[in-house]
Amino acid sequence: MSVLVVVLLLAVLQVAVYVHVRNVVTASAQEGARYAALADVASSTGADRTVATVARATSVQTAEGLVCSSLEETDGSGLTLVVVRCSGSVPTLLAGLGNLLPVEVTGRAVKEAAA
Repeated sequence: MSVLVVVLLLAVLQVAVYVHVRNVVTASAQEGARYAALADVASSTGADRTVATVARATSVQTAEGLVCSSLEETDGSGLTLVVVRCSGSVPTLLAGLGNLLPVEVTGRAVKEAAA
């Protein structure tokens, strides 16, 4: 009985960690896109800003498990968007299992025109 309770507790904790890390990565991708959308900033800096924000908010290990890219796209109305895409995995609570839970997020922001 106690083994079942411990397993259930670990499962609930893992879900909480996954949701937290996914929310942090989503917010960081949005922040990276907003930063790269500034008029005097190169669009390619969005991915680096995203990884740095994730490292500050969670851990360096979590940030190293992400692969982020940033690029410019044009939407249907002709606006130029900076898009930051990140994919990777969330560390598990049991160290021997590795990173099993996938994360894939996208952040977008409208690119400012140069003055």
